[in-house]
Amino acid sequence: MDGRELVRSVRTFGTAQGLRAARSAWRQRRTDAQGLPPRGAERARVPGQVTGAEPLPGGGIVRFARSELRIRVAVGGAVFWGWDGAEPEPSYALDGTPPEPDPRAGLEPDKDGGWRVVSERVTVEVSRYGAVEIRTPGGVVLRRELPPRWWEPVGGDGPARWAQWTEVPADARFFGLGGRASGPRLRDGAYRLWNTDPKGGFVPGDDPLYITMPVQLVVSDAGTHLAFYDNSWEGVVTLREGEEGAGSGHDRPGASEVRIDGGPLRCWVVVGTPARVLAGWTQLTGAPALPPSWALGPQHARWGFGSEQEVRRIVAGYRERELPLSAVHLDIDHYDAHQVFTVDLEHFPDLPGMAKDLREDGVRLVSIVDPAVKAEPGAAVYESGAAAGAFVRDARGKEVRGVVWPGDCVYPDFTDPGARVWWGELYEERLAQGFAGVWHDMNEPVSFAPFGDMTLPRSARHALEGRGGDHREAHNLYGLAMARAGYEALRRLRPEERPFLFSRSGWAGMQRYGGTWSGDVSTGWPGLRASLSLVLGLGLCGVPYSGPDVGGFDGSPSPELYLRWFQLGAYLPLFRTHAAIDAGRREPWEFGPEVLGHARAVLRERERLRPYFVTLAHLAGLTGAPYARPVWWGSPADRALRDCEDAYLLGDALLVAPVLERGAVRRAVRLPRGRWYDTATEQAYDGPGQVVVDASLSRIPVLARGGAVIPVRGADGGMELEVWAPAAGRTGGGLVVPDVGDGWERGEVERYGTRVVDGRVVVKQMGGGGGSGAPRWAVRVRGLGRGRGRDGGGG
Repeated sequence: MDGRELVRSVRTFGTAQGLRAARSAWRQRRTDAQGLPPRGAERARVPGQVTGAEPLPGGGIVRFARSELRIRVAVGGAVFWGWDGAEPEPSYALDGTPPEPDPRAGLEPDKDGGWRVVSERVTVEVSRYGAVEIRTPGGVVLRRELPPRWWEPVGGDGPARWAQWTEVPADARFFGLGGRASGPRLRDGAYRLWNTDPKGGFVPGDDPLYITMPVQLVVSDAGTHLAFYDNSWEGVVTLREGEEGAGSGHDRPGASEVRIDGGPLRCWVVVGTPARVLAGWTQLTGAPALPPSWALGPQHARWGFGSEQEVRRIVAGYRERELPLSAVHLDIDHYDAHQVFTVDLEHFPDLPGMAKDLREDGVRLVSIVDPAVKAEPGAAVYESGAAAGAFVRDARGKEVRGVVWPGDCVYPDFTDPGARVWWGELYEERLAQGFAGVWHDMNEPVSFAPFGDMTLPRSARHALEGRGGDHREAHNLYGLAMARAGYEALRRLRPEERPFLFSRSGWAGMQRYGGTWSGDVSTGWPGLRASLSLVLGLGLCGVPYSGPDVGGFDGSPSPELYLRWFQLGAYLPLFRTHAAIDAGRREPWEFGPEVLGHARAVLRERERLRPYFVTLAHLAGLTGAPYARPVWWGSPADRALRDCEDAYLLGDALLVAPVLERGAVRRAVRLPRGRWYDTATEQAYDGPGQVVVDASLSRIPVLARGGAVIPVRGADGGMELEVWAPAAGRTGGGLVVPDVGDGWERGEVERYGTRVVDGRVVVKQMGGGGGSGAPRWAVRVRGLGRGRGRDGGGG
């Protein structure tokens, strides 16, 4: 335990609650000592030499002296391989059955005694000793998996650990692995795969956090690919970036080592452009849930509103100052003694009435939901869960106890279908109280502890859909399975509206049920930078809807820091202020008239861009493309863009360059290829290269791509198309999905093209929305009235 962790533990647990937590931590250790056999002698194993092969649809089985490898190329080009009988199912990550094998791909002999599978989009080569290479159709190596190694208990009692060493091109950059505060580009280091509450505010360098995934996105000159090791056990991924011309002049490849403490060794790989890779990943793991339109507006939360009167005061403060607001979130202080699915009637005597009044003002109410249930005989939730057999038990059949906000608690087993149904029925109480959505918290899951991991014993038993297993396998799945329970319940209980749900913890595939947020990001300039890293990294893992606690969770931000965070949040999918009960205020008017004026301006810009966010949400559901994308998204071969971490693309049309440093009033912005306009001044710049633009306190730089078509809210409240003039001799365009409300109807994608004809910008609808020809929306052309700025240089 380092000094910072010690301080966190003392601050968090130096109370009567802390004594309960300490007892719980010791109890957890005893439970594991009794429930998990000690790891004894182990025997190392490698595949050995190839002995034969069996062709099957899409690939086949390659047999080695001590292992066998199943390879399959699916329709669409996704590659699966699994060792020693590992198949694609069962899987919590996949959405339904895996894709069908490609009938045109088959296993055939290769050079030097190996085998290969050739398909239209990818070639897989297997060496005679078990190395697996992923190549482009042109033969360029994207990824080389060396023969794996297993460590098996002598006598076969217990899971086998395994390690997989992988090499990638020397110029490759790693991204992904879930929500990492030090990203989005992942440098050399070890990254733990174990969803973790960091015991307070976190900054870059704190790892792991709430969402870890064995998902790597690798970008190199050779191409882009995603690799997913479908295994939820605890593990560590060690990354090492490559070096070109290292040592004797030869390239040193980049490398990844994945070590997992048990479970199957199986992997999916998707190759192509970044857009194609995310589309393929979405086909495997499911389309992101489409949030209701109101969830794309500004939201305000606080742990510690304390009363219905305070909530009404805050909402009135927004209204009186003409600040847009879509939702208010209530934290655990609105519960009766912090117990889930209850209400503190003394301080919140009429939640349904308040929710109705807020809804009439266009403001929804959102409720926190924690998984831990107070273990109190006679309490309705505990009694009904115990009767349903819904709680996690230990190896002796006793309920596993932990300590959370209500005190001694039990935990639903969300890997049990029956427990998910029981839990889901409880959401009817939330809807009856007037809540329009929920946010899941503390679902790593957390049990307070002054030492060790703040979670359940590793020996705790879980149903795992009837297969049976323990917390070593179920831990990382807990938040995902809880999100499934909540989402399916909201669909069932309120079928006419799309659910709004986001979860602090999760795993691969969590986007099917909603989004996430940063968790308790620390207030400070490093926390601001971590906020952007988390959103971009999660988007590349298939979770497009997320955002930070604007202003940071703890502490009191300076007016400048608050405003810069607020400006960043306004251009992220989930735009929500939030803070701890003992932190400073987060209302814009608490930071003085100058900050209030600038906050009002960016709030109005967010509302003006609401149709664009609606479009991005629909496109994410159709293609998997995140709203917020790295600047290299359309130009992955541009090495300078691959190393750019302080700006991002919002869809295809906008480039957002937040201010991440104290006192900055100008900043450098690296541009992808093409014409770009400063949206504040309409000054034009040509990329690729770097330009320096104004970043005064009133704004953060936002640039629009030349030729882009952006749906915006017009002065009359209706939608119009904002078109940025293409450069001479160039064309442009964009996709638009009109808002069709918060039900299940899917908006039709409208395609538009732009070009310059005789000095005029011509906009034409190319399809969707009833045909082609002149747009059916009003059009406003921008970018014609100002000259071109300095070309992007090579710096």
